[in-house]
Amino acid sequence: MPTINQIEPVVLKFPDAIAFRNLCGIHHRNITQIEQILSVKIHAPGGQVVIEGGRNSVSRAGQVVERLYVRALAGETITDGEVRAALAFVETGTRIVKQDQISFGAGRKKIVARNPAQQKYMHALKDPDFDLVFGAGPAGTGKTFLAIAYGVSLLLAKRVKQMVVARPALEAGERIGFLPGDLEEKVDPYMMPIWDAFYQTLGVEQLNRMREQEKIQIAPLAFMRGRTFSDAYIVLDEAQNATIGQMQMVLTRLGDGGTMVVAGDPDQSDLPSGITSGLSHALGILENVEGVSCNRFTANDVVRHPLVARIIKAYDEDKAIR
Repeated sequence: MPTINQIEPVVLKFPDAIAFRNLCGIHHRNITQIEQILSVKIHAPGGQVVIEGGRNSVSRAGQVVERLYVRALAGETITDGEVRAALAFVETGTRIVKQDQISFGAGRKKIVARNPAQQKYMHALKDPDFDLVFGAGPAGTGKTFLAIAYGVSLLLAKRVKQMVVARPALEAGERIGFLPGDLEEKVDPYMMPIWDAFYQTLGVEQLNRMREQEKIQIAPLAFMRGRTFSDAYIVLDEAQNATIGQMQMVLTRLGDGGTMVVAGDPDQSDLPSGITSGLSHALGILENVEGVSCNRFTANDVVRHPLVARIIKAYDEDKAIR
């Protein structure tokens, strides 16, 4: 007989055999991960899942399994990251909005939120009331990738005429003129994370075509001075390395029909000691300005290898006791 904290085993049936195998994972790896995190026992015989354990844990495990099955039916490969994402929604008690309300197609990929923080961020990106969206938090939370992917979706839908991505070239002290090659060759070494996001969404051939047509432009922050971008989607990445003056300059480049996304980690500024990060300053003064959405991520929102989140937390804890 179940104890007072237990309930009768919950049985969930999943008729699609291929999606069910994807849900379970190789050697039931995904099922095992859910068992370990939620302290339940799960059996998965022939197209059904039987969950045993405490009342709350069984309920949460059932929600996770059902969410993952929906993703599997949509053709997504259920990885460790997908399992952690489903667990994040359930553990925080965040309502999971229907995927078609928050997803967007970006070239070869359909982008969906992998945790509550990404869900909020994607809502802000898609909300026409916000022409300036901030994504602030540690590396690995998807800030830049989601910003690039949404820009690609707008470009492909012809809702903007061009996409402009800028990054402070701090490693070169903005003195990239001393490097060999033309502007594109000078900038490329600093833009590899940006190119990676474009490659994942567009592929090499389509990206090259759009670059040739100047629909996609990438430049160091300094080269945005004096320009106005109308009907454009602008991304400022690594914004913590912009000074207050540079941040003000780039934010005022926005023209009619333009949208801007600013992404960075306020805790990882490479600016010289004593110089305030333009990102931290902007977040402080623009938080309640109409048309601006400020979205913050934490180590709990990291979607890379789980060890990355633990490393970030360890550094945060060390910083707190110093």
